[in-house]
Amino acid sequence: MTTASASRAASAAPADASRPSPLRAWLSALRPATLTVGAVPVIVGSAVAFGEGGFDLLPALLCLSGALLLQIGCNLVNDVEDFRRGADTADRLGAPRAAQRGWLTPQALRRGAGLTFALAALVGGALTWHAGWPVLAIGVAGLLAAYAYTAGPWPLGYLGLGDALVLLFFGPVAVVGAAYAQLGQAPAVAWWAAAPIGALATAVLVVNNLRDRVGDARAGKRTLAVRFGATAARGEYLALVLSALLTPLAALAAGVVGALALLPLLTLPLAWRCGRAVWTTDGADLNPWLGATAQLQLAFAGLWALALAAR
Repeated sequence: MTTASASRAASAAPADASRPSPLRAWLSALRPATLTVGAVPVIVGSAVAFGEGGFDLLPALLCLSGALLLQIGCNLVNDVEDFRRGADTADRLGAPRAAQRGWLTPQALRRGAGLTFALAALVGGALTWHAGWPVLAIGVAGLLAAYAYTAGPWPLGYLGLGDALVLLFFGPVAVVGAAYAQLGQAPAVAWWAAAPIGALATAVLVVNNLRDRVGDARAGKRTLAVRFGATAARGEYLALVLSALLTPLAALAAGVVGALALLPLLTLPLAWRCGRAVWTTDGADLNPWLGATAQLQLAFAGLWALALAAR
């Protein structure tokens, strides 16, 4: 870290009179509220396997454990790197971050991330033994992406590649990967299943980046919201949510799923409220709609998984 960035980082971490206990500080850094976004693709992929008559509990649990560990590790790395690079400062609009508030040292967070990634690698090894080398390739790619999102010489999130990364890894990679780990193949329905899940996970990120675009621009974090502006980010959000809602209709028309595929359309009222709020709201007022978008993904995924499992 340069002297200037060290000075900036130091000024971004004022003494906190409401310092939580170490346990609460670590829970804050792990960001448990975000973990549903990582669990959902495995649930949907497992529903595909169930619908194909090949659900297998052990690889399903291993996929779930690996996905959650990778996301936790990514969260810890993000906490450190966004603070170090000046994206998390005292005027942060989102939930408190452990490094920025001085609750945990960067060194402790890095050790926590390293341990979490090591556990993920062990889970990946067990899954590879069960399902073969394609799962190993998926796991290695996921680990590298989780680290490189905000760390390394070319952090992908700072280059505006975060949206594509989330769309890919929380959609086809995780959903099709979970189905493959149980079935030994990737049926066509798994790709259909993945599309709306990746889109809604990306929509969660878009709300985050829309909210943080001013501070991100100041820190050199060139997200799509920074590169193209608020209106483009809001348009991206609406396109992602709309594409998710249209996917079940397209899958039904293609004969891939049955009439139960219409169940996810029950989330349309929540999707409408989220879309309207994201279009008209800015700054910290977007925080409730960040959570609401994650709830939209969870509700959609639950209904989508039911339709896929009952095919």
